[in-house]
Amino acid sequence: MEQLLAMNGDQAIAYAWKQIDPDVVAAYPITPQTIIVEAFSDYVADGQVSTEYVCAESEHSALSLCIGAAAAGARTATATASAGLAYMWEMLYIASSMRLPIVMAVANRALSGPINIHCDHDDSMGGRDAGWIQVYGENAQEAYDNSVMAFRIAEHMDVRLPMMTCLDGFITSHSLENMSLLPDDVVKKFVGEFKAIRPLLDIHNPTSYGPFDAPEFYFEHKFGQIKAMDKVIPVMREVQADFAKISGRSYDIVEPYYVDDADYVVVAAGSTAGTLRAVVDELRADGKKVGSVKMRLFRPFPAGEIAKVLEGKKAVAVMDRAISIGAAGPSFPEVRSALFDVSQRPKVVNYVYGLGGRDVGVDDVKVVFSQLMKGESKVVNYLGVRQ
Repeated sequence: MEQLLAMNGDQAIAYAWKQIDPDVVAAYPITPQTIIVEAFSDYVADGQVSTEYVCAESEHSALSLCIGAAAAGARTATATASAGLAYMWEMLYIASSMRLPIVMAVANRALSGPINIHCDHDDSMGGRDAGWIQVYGENAQEAYDNSVMAFRIAEHMDVRLPMMTCLDGFITSHSLENMSLLPDDVVKKFVGEFKAIRPLLDIHNPTSYGPFDAPEFYFEHKFGQIKAMDKVIPVMREVQADFAKISGRSYDIVEPYYVDDADYVVVAAGSTAGTLRAVVDELRADGKKVGSVKMRLFRPFPAGEIAKVLEGKKAVAVMDRAISIGAAGPSFPEVRSALFDVSQRPKVVNYVYGLGGRDVGVDDVKVVFSQLMKGESKVVNYLGVRQ
């Protein structure tokens, strides 16, 4: 029987990890991720898990420890945010190139400078090309559910890639919500035992991790990662279907809301997806043919799914809580590219919003829909910025 509790997103992730009981967790605290490792370290101190917990001296060291532990044959997890994730940059690529299924929670936070501790997606979006699976949660319940599913997805024998479970800093990480938690034994059975592949500690079958790749082999090595990433979407669908059976909560790669008959659609990831649905409900009540799409998976990018739900619309706005300075938001070119070859291609525009934690509410999202319906949107728009 599921347990109903009030938790914030960080606590929810720590609780999922407690139920899974990974072999090694190595981390360094950084706002707004700190609660995750604080809460989990309490579980370790209280003897509720058998995890080897290492409070590292830096985020670079934390991920390096996870890489060593995973290569040795351990189920591993870590958490970070913002500059902490940037400090891991080198090791992000190392982890994915070694095909190590490390799970990392990212409490999304702006990157300096100026120094800012509030939410935007520049940190994880900056690592979008590092070979990690990326899933974005809308609320604390999704932070918990994504954490449970992540180990199954990352560790699947067709995948074996590291995975980020992202949640909006402070908005989700620190907001208290009513949640439904699965029983410990159900989570344990769902996730299953960790199966190590060629562990370093297997002295009877010596192996090497992190060798030098000359031009004769490097491309093929990267191609192996590419082929593994190609298998993520079917694996994720399989895991989500199994999770629905034990929880009653269904998830998809992208989640359309009133899109079938909509002429105008807005796409977003993270907590903003909930605000979008509220606005869609209000505009629908006024007779407007609008819809929204929550993009849960960003890497691998679900181009086929995006094209399927958006083809034939009059106009689409892609909302990015991140900016690639000198270009646009990072989701925008991906969505536009996915729609390039469809026979009924909608107009696609970008709205960069919420940088540094700037609040974006119902009235702001109404502006997006209004400009979209009136044809007033530029190609790239900056929602709420003072000029």
